[in-house]
Amino acid sequence: MSGVLEGIRVLDFTTAMAGPAASMLLGDFGAEVIKVEPPDGESSRRWGSARFGEAADTSGLFLALNRNKASITLDLKSDEGAAAVED
Repeated sequence: MSGVLEGIRVLDFTTAMAGPAASMLLGDFGAEVIKVEPPDGESSRRWGSARFGEAADTSGLFLALNRNKASITLDLKSDEGAAAVED
């Protein structure tokens, strides 16, 4: 689906609720949103009791707030992780 933000790429470094909700809306309007998570994943993956996915380790809240996003894990403290963000 196309939207008014089609062609815009957003890197999402946010956690919890407000940031993921804002970047979710950008994705809803057509932006390409790439969620960047730490190596152990964003903490909201484990919030609440409903779990989904192969290992049943992802909360429904996380899935709802991160729709329309691609996701990668990077160690931003490493040279490789920092270089990946620059690229």
